[in-house]
Amino acid sequence: MTEPRPRHCATCGRALNPREVYYRFNLVLEGEQDVLDSGDEAEEGDRDALAELVQRLEDGPEDASELEDQVHWERAGVVCSACRIVVVRMLDEAPGTRRPH
Repeated sequence: MTEPRPRHCATCGRALNPREVYYRFNLVLEGEQDVLDSGDEAEEGDRDALAELVQRLEDGPEDASELEDQVHWERAGVVCSACRIVVVRMLDEAPGTRRPH
């Protein structure tokens, strides 16, 4: 019987022992932009903003795949126990927490 290929932590890259606890993750980032007001009647400014956005997309130098990368990104993998603690802490922090960016 062959040994299973070792898993590696997606964050630190460390090889994980087959008997070690690891954590699977699936992360999806989807870009959104609220161009129009959610009110019943669209304001003239909302229509102008939407028309400007559509025109920018049509005239833009971006390749369609570049635009897709900006609005949809997915990653799946495993992390070790130490990295799990850091990731959970980062994603679970209060909205007012200061960030380095």
